[in-house]
Amino acid sequence: MSDWDFLYEMHERGYSPEEIADAAGSGAAPWEWEDISIELIDDQLEDGPKSDSYSIDPIQPYKSRDGFPHSFLEHSEIFHDLVDCAARHFENTGRYLQIWGELGEIYAEIKFGLRRHGTHKAGSDGTIAGKLVEVKTISPEKRTDQVLVKSQGDFEQLLIVRISSDFEFQGKLFDRSELSGNSGKFLKGKLKDSASNVP
Repeated sequence: MSDWDFLYEMHERGYSPEEIADAAGSGAAPWEWEDISIELIDDQLEDGPKSDSYSIDPIQPYKSRDGFPHSFLEHSEIFHDLVDCAARHFENTGRYLQIWGELGEIYAEIKFGLRRHGTHKAGSDGTIAGKLVEVKTISPEKRTDQVLVKSQGDFEQLLIVRISSDFEFQGKLFDRSELSGNSGKFLKGKLKDSASNVP
């Protein structure tokens, strides 16, 4: 989970909470961008596909829900502690802690800017950039990358989070129109390991 260490370093360097939240959303520390030239970016864009069906719009700066969580940095630390605890529990017992849904939603808050609803809100878990989002987490115990979600939900987007057996996370955001099974009780979404919004 060393990908997130730069958040602590940013805090120690005196960056504001907003700057730390922006960096968490992009997945890179500000000083990592200093050596990237405009020419390099242009070259990468020219060589890439004209339309990337797995891309997402830039996320909004992190916002808390009704004052919670109080601190983005503390929230990130709690996430790392939970993942570390789950990994240690598995190493010690050979059994997984059944906290996948919560881990997936906390990851979505940190990485995608999910702003969660209050508890017991049916139909969606929160919003990303103003759109209602349902989060579905695929645990290491599942062999398929497909999820089912009730079609009656009011969500506009589906975020699938995959947690590997090594406790690595990846996610992919779908528009509702991209899901299959529009005429049935459930909609289906599928996360392919090689195609994700998260590198």
